[in-house]
Parts: sequence; structure tokens; C-alpha cells
Amino acid sequence: MNAYMSASRLSRVLLVAAVVVSPAVAGAQAPAPGAKIGLQDAIELALRQSVTVKQSENAVASSSTTVQSKQGAFLPSLSLNSSTARSVGRAGSGNIAGGTSTAQSLSTGISSQLVVFDGLRNVNELRQAKLDVTANTNDLTRAKQTAVYSVATNYLTLATAEGQLAVQKQNLAAQEVQEQQLQTQVKAGARSISDLYQQQATTASARAGVVAAEQEVELARIALIQTLQLDPRGSYDFVAPTVADVSSVPHYDLDSLLDRAFASRNDLAAERTRVDAAAVGTKAASSTRLPTVSLSTSYNATYNSGLANALGSQLDQNRGGSVSIGVSFPLFDRGATSTAVQQAKIQEDNARLQLANEKQSVALDVRRAYLGLETSRQQLAVALAQQKAADLAVSTTQARYQVGTSSLLELTQARASQLQANTAVVSARNTLAFQNALMPYYTGELDPAKALLQS
Repeated sequence: MNAYMSASRLSRVLLVAAVVVSPAVAGAQAPAPGAKIGLQDAIELALRQSVTVKQSENAVASSSTTVQSKQGAFLPSLSLNSSTARSVGRAGSGNIAGGTSTAQSLSTGISSQLVVFDGLRNVNELRQAKLDVTANTNDLTRAKQTAVYSVATNYLTLATAEGQLAVQKQNLAAQEVQEQQLQTQVKAGARSISDLYQQQATTASARAGVVAAEQEVELARIALIQTLQLDPRGSYDFVAPTVADVSSVPHYDLDSLLDRAFASRNDLAAERTRVDAAAVGTKAASSTRLPTVSLSTSYNATYNSGLANALGSQLDQNRGGSVSIGVSFPLFDRGATSTAVQQAKIQEDNARLQLANEKQSVALDVRRAYLGLETSRQQLAVALAQQKAADLAVSTTQARYQVGTSSLLELTQARASQLQANTAVVSARNTLAFQNALMPYYTGELDPAKALLQS
């Protein structure tokens, strides 16, 4: 019992120390405005700052406290009892004056009670509390994985927006060069003024495309500030990983992915554990139908001022103890046990329904991820083919326009197709790389401590 009490006090001290130190550590590790934040830096920051992760940690700590409480049910209670009284009465029957006398009495003692058997209720409640800790720990692991997933998704949006901004700037530069050439040709009388006006409109549209792309980049950065719980007033340099070669992205088998997810997903494991905890809760509820056996001990001493002996002498002479065993048989509890068992069975059934629903959700998550990966692979192949054809079309139409066998409208259309193909390549390449990196999240095998993408 001493060892258990020492461990309990130590755990409380460590918990208080963690609560006091954690905010200071988190604040010290928060990036300063203007600091460069890469993907892995953002992941580490999210694991410290995520509200969901902190709430999951609190749930684990709370359930661990419940375990300590249930462990205490196996220990005996110990209490110190003391009472005093003042009595008033006649001094004696032969006293004609009818005088009275007063006396002070004191009773003190120590008592202890231990539940020897309560139908295994305390055992089942302890098992249920430990299962709750396991379930909440699985939820915490999944919360950390989800924090990584959220950050990676934000960086995918940022990388795609920055890539599309670069494409829009390249398009604007090409349109500006084309406009300068037309100005020279119009002055020389080689081109009509209408071609210059048309090109100026196209250049203005390209400039508007750059502005829109810059806005998308800023919105992606704002989303990261929100995800990482950073100061909204600050300006941060988020460095998205560069996606180069995606030719090594493997082809997955859907059935294998589903089997891995069913075996590894922590949210699914948490629901399985809650089903087990609910079943143990049903046993605990029905335990009140069994008898309860308790052991009681007490040791007392009394003192009365009406007696001639001194306080110490009386306490020594009037002392004694007792040991008793009590057995309680439940006969009628007005249906309380039956109601508790019915409610526990309903909770158990709900836990099984939640498990089935969670398994279905996991399977659909994996299937969507598999479909998204394969679609991105196909979209990239199509976009690369379109890009190659668009580049050839632009170079050919540009040459024909220089010799006067093609119109400016044809060249503008060719450049528009090239812009569309280039943006499609950027989007498909980034999506494919991130979908492949995040596939372990869907299967539940993601390790937040490992690098997600190499910059």
C-alpha cells in the first residue's frame, strides 16, 4: 500500500510539472514571425499546437486518473473517530437539597474497512478503466496522424498554388515579349494595330491571372497559420517541398491496403477496445446481484471525568478493539440492477454499431485514397502529353505567325492551351506525390516522427 501511495503521489507531481512546463516549452519553440517553416518543421509544430492533440492528451490523462481511482477500491479505508459529551444529573438520591453533578466523557478510536468481495464489481470497473486508457491512447495516436495529414494537405495546397503562380508568371512574361514585338512591328507597318490591341488585352488577362494566383498563395499561407495556431499578425515564410520525380510512385493493391488499414488504424482499434470496455461494463453492472463481503476492524478508548481515575489511566483501562466480517445478500433493490444491466447492454450494442460504422468509414477512406492516387497518376500522364503537344503547337504557331501564315488568334489559343496544360501538370504532379506520401495515413501506418516528403 505504501508503494502504491508513493507512486500515486509521484504521478500527481509529474502531471502538475507537465502542465506547468508544457506551455513554456511550447511558447519557446514557437517560430518567430518571418522564420522559414518547412514541412517537417510545421509537422513538429502542429503536434505541439494542435487543439485536437492536446484534447486527446487530456483524455488520456483523465482516464489514467480514473484507473488510479479504481485501484483505490482495493485498498482498505482508514478513519480516526473522536467524540465528546457533557452529561448533567442528580448528585445522589439521598441529597435533600437536590444538587446536580456534571461529567465530561471522551471517546476516541480508529477504524478500518476492507471490501473482500463485491461480486467482482471492483475488478471489472478497473478492467474497464484500463480499457478506456487504451482506447484514448489509440485516439491520441490517430489525432497526431491527423495533425500531420492536415499540415501536409495545407502544404499540398501551397505547393500547387506556388507552382501555378510560377506558370502564370511565365505566361505573363511570354505575353509581354509578344506585345513588345508587336509594338515594334506595328510601328514598322508590318502588323495591324488591331493585333496590338488584341495582344494588349491578352497581356492584361495574363496579368490578372498572376494576381489571382498570388491570392491563392496567400490564402494557402493563411490556412497554414490557422492550422499551426500561429500569430495572425505575423508574416511567415512557409517553404513547400519541391516535388521532382514521381515516376517511382508504386502501384498499390486495394485489397492489401484494406487489410493493412483494418490491422493498423488506431481509430478502429479504439472502437474495438470500447466494445470490450462496454462488455466489461455489463459484467460490472450485473455484479450487484451477488453478495458483498466486507471486513471491519476498530480500536477504541474512553474517558469519563465523573470517575476518579486520571485521563491516561482511564484511556488505558477502557480500551478495546473488534474485528468483524459482514455479508450482505441483495434481496430486492426495486429493479435498480436490472435497469443498470439493460442500460449497459444498450451501451455495448451502441459500441458494436459504432465499430461497424468505423470499419465502413475506414474502408471507404482507403478506397477514396486509392482512387485519388490512381486518378492523379492518370491525370499526370494526360497532362504531360497535353503539355508536350501544347509546347509544339506554340512553337509551330509562333513560327507560322512570324512568316504571316497564322493569325494572332491562333497563337493566343495555342498559348492558352499551353497555360492550361502547364497548370494541370503542376497540380497532378503535386497531388500524386502527396497522395503517395499520405497513403500510410489512410492505412494507419503513418509515423509522425518520420519525414513525410524530402524537400
